Amino acid sequence: MFGSNKSGANAYAHVGVETGVLAANPHKLIVMLFEGAMLAVNTAVRHMETGDIAAKGKSISKAIAIIENGLRASLDRKAGGEIAANLDALYEYMGNRLVRANLDNQVEMLHEVNRLLGELKGAWEAIGNQAGAVPAAATAAAPAAPAAPVAAASRAASAYDNMAPAGVLMRA
Repeated sequence: MFGSNKSGANAYAHVGVETGVLAANPHKLIVMLFEGAMLAVNTAVRHMETGDIAAKGKSISKAIAIIENGLRASLDRKAGGEIAANLDALYEYMGNRLVRANLDNQVEMLHEVNRLLGELKGAWEAIGNQAGAVPAAATAAAPAAPAAPVAAASRAASAYDNMAPAGVLMRA
């Protein structure tokens, strides 16, 4: 009559996510995208290990959608220059690795993508931690490549000191 506890919990979680998205600034939204992609990849790992092929495919598809339709689609390749181009290539690589992991049941590829997402998320958070010294426009910039995330994030943040509020690497 009232539905299952699971549907109630799902509805509660959905409202929580919607509230977080509505209250988040552009910087936090990107962090949420990284977190969502990482969660989907971790879920795919669990499903791959238990042999649940359908659920594995669904989780991998969700991670790909977040990377392609969230992270990659938000890049402004024209204004972002080399950083945006490198991120675009990295996001494409991650999507391809996820597809290959799904087809070949390669958990190592899932771990690789999760590690890359974690490094990018860390760089993004480092930019946010400098918020007192960096104008709001810099929070709309994408993170640098994972080789040296904190140093690259610092350089990226200082490079955008005089940018317009709409951001540099994200589409308005």
